[in-house]
Amino acid sequence: MFITYYAVLSTLPLYLVSNFHAGKSVVGLIVSVYTIASVTVRPFSGFALDRFGRKAILYTTLMLYAGFYLGYLVALSVAALLLLRIVHGITWGAVTISNTTQAIDIIPVERKGEGIGYFALSTTMAMSVGPIVGLFFFHQFGYTVMFITTFIIGLIGFTCVMLTHVPAYIPPKEKVKFNWHNLFDKGSVLPSVNLLIFMLSYGGLISFISLYGKEIGVHNTSLFFLVFALGIAISRFTSGKVFDKHGPRNILSFCALFLIAGFLVLALFKTVAGFYCASVIIGFGIGVVFPIFQAMVNNLAQPEHRGSANSTVYTALDLGMGMGMLLMGVVSQHTSISTAFMLCSLICVIGLLFFRTVTVVRYERKVERKKTI
Repeated sequence: MFITYYAVLSTLPLYLVSNFHAGKSVVGLIVSVYTIASVTVRPFSGFALDRFGRKAILYTTLMLYAGFYLGYLVALSVAALLLLRIVHGITWGAVTISNTTQAIDIIPVERKGEGIGYFALSTTMAMSVGPIVGLFFFHQFGYTVMFITTFIIGLIGFTCVMLTHVPAYIPPKEKVKFNWHNLFDKGSVLPSVNLLIFMLSYGGLISFISLYGKEIGVHNTSLFFLVFALGIAISRFTSGKVFDKHGPRNILSFCALFLIAGFLVLALFKTVAGFYCASVIIGFGIGVVFPIFQAMVNNLAQPEHRGSANSTVYTALDLGMGMGMLLMGVVSQHTSISTAFMLCSLICVIGLLFFRTVTVVRYERKVERKKTI
């Protein structure tokens, strides 16, 4: 799923400029409506998963998600492409929540941190592989073959889901009512807000790292994300087990310090060595943040509220990244990109302090109360 997402994300601006002669504002609009649509639908997807079950929603939305890649072949105007991006974003929002929820359903409780870390690693690997796949087929064969390829990869993802054996989900006898509480899981709000703070820095990173690399003389800025993914992979293979054994307090604090240091290295050491050194450090830190918070909300959520819990944390993820892109754009426009990265470091300090003084304290209380019950 994520390979196709990153493959098209990396090539769509080129497609819009070359085929539709679109300006930067139009490119920004068509790229961003996808995220807006996915964020909008996620709370309703979580409610539907808790109310009606997992499989049917996942199968339907994943098939639609894959099929809409063929829609790019017939969307021959900016208006048609805009509409396609909206409906495609809706299926993406539903697929990510339903697939994650089903995966978490089959992870043993005592290994939840480890399992979610492995599962989240798939998105990281796709971040590296997806752009390579998209750009390869674009340069070698053109857009038509590229969109057909993403459709085929989507079908492979659908086949993987069909072959996955999951326990039957039995909806609660008491019908889940359609209200605000069931759209957003109350117990997940605080960890999700904390995640949003950290993701402000990540949004700034992914939107300006290529431009910053060119400014300081790095010729191949795409390698940043390959090295970055290596750091994430290392952290996720180790942090999940620590979480399951000792809880989130120390492991997330440790990795937040990596984020703080990594952004400072990126901002202050304007060399090729500093650039790639920062990528490993930040990758190691950010690789822990999302799966740890996701494991926290799923440890607290009851199975019948797992869909809304995951929709809450994913909504925070997207909002944080989007707000971070806007914030860092304003800061870098009026100062510099290096100053924006120093601000990212400060944001991570705020996220760490919020985690240590509020989030983890309340989380540990709830875990102890849950054990007592």
